[in-house]
Amino acid sequence: MQKKQITKPAPKAKPTKTAAKPAKPETKIDELQSTRERKTVLMQGNEAVAYGALDAGCNFFAGYPITPSTEIAEILAAELPKRGGVFVQMEDEIASICAITGASLAGAKALTATSGPGFSLMQEGIGFAKITETPCVVVNVQRVGPSTGMPTSCAQGEIQQSRWGSHGDSPAIVLYPDSVKECYELTIRAVNLSEKYRTCVILLLDEVLGHMREAVRLPDLANVRVISRIKPTVPPHWYKHYDENQKYLSPLASYGEGYRFHVTGLTHDQLGFPTNKAVEAADRTDRLRELFVYGIRDLVQIESYEMEDAKIAIFAAGITARAAKAAVAMARQEGIKVGLLRPLTIWPFPDDAVRKMLRDVDIVVVPELNQGQLVREIQRLVKDRSDSKLIKIQRVNGKLISPADILRKMKEGI
Repeated sequence: MQKKQITKPAPKAKPTKTAAKPAKPETKIDELQSTRERKTVLMQGNEAVAYGALDAGCNFFAGYPITPSTEIAEILAAELPKRGGVFVQMEDEIASICAITGASLAGAKALTATSGPGFSLMQEGIGFAKITETPCVVVNVQRVGPSTGMPTSCAQGEIQQSRWGSHGDSPAIVLYPDSVKECYELTIRAVNLSEKYRTCVILLLDEVLGHMREAVRLPDLANVRVISRIKPTVPPHWYKHYDENQKYLSPLASYGEGYRFHVTGLTHDQLGFPTNKAVEAADRTDRLRELFVYGIRDLVQIESYEMEDAKIAIFAAGITARAAKAAVAMARQEGIKVGLLRPLTIWPFPDDAVRKMLRDVDIVVVPELNQGQLVREIQRLVKDRSDSKLIKIQRVNGKLISPADILRKMKEGI
């Protein structure tokens, strides 16, 4: 008898698991955000400024787009609303500096960004922020001038303007990075210093730094030091907006917190009301100056590179300092003892560090993308040393000074 064959149904094929593809970032901002989670980021200097501002707690930006700083505004326009902040495109740079000053008086951490012509328009507003002791930050990405100049070419023409651009005697805090990483770090420092010292802080970049891309390892936010303004602890009727008893780091109330105070660009008394009294006028000016004398060690940052045995020193800032550092390496390979002194704080000028440098070296080389602005400060400090030789390297055609240019000029002067 033939056995009946029973055929078993074929087992169902198990569905194969396919790894879910990560969602493609929709915008450049989303891409930067997702990349940031991996800590190492490829970004422009301008992008680093924007993220530094956000990590420092900046929650208000008012500005007018201008090359080569526009990327800062673009990123903050996208990011601030996501974080409960405010972005306002103003009608011009005059309105921009006034808007961030007003926002700061209402309690915001405020910042704007501009370039040459816009920076010139902001000078009166910068002076107003200083005399009213209002924290804010102005980022100036320098380009070739004067006037409209060459919008996409590099320059360092506002070093002196950042100190003396506004009329009257008022000190300045001006920072100048030389890398994308420092663009991020010094933006945070600029916001912190503005809050701590109740003043307008200027961050200088140049076109190449603003548009250059580098791999940057961003820190965990838990490791980012953020400073906020000191708030008053006295009852509202005791509060003085410019309290002489709090000589240097005085508390700052915000509008809407129940404290009454007057704000004016006129010379004012402790309550903020205008005064023509000579004593009070002198006190106001001295207060602004003494604040920086008091904090000079906190304010000044400087990098010393291969200066231990140097007989020749290069003094340079910003993108030019990168060429100078390469020139130091080239010179040392040839047995020439060269070092670099680089100010991260342009103003207050690092007088003490420069004086020490001048005592130890025979020749000072000052390369800069202008017709002689940093070198004026070196000349001011070197005038009592007739045996010091000063070599100037200056360029204003939109082209960078190369390491080879610095090395060649240095050899000619030896």
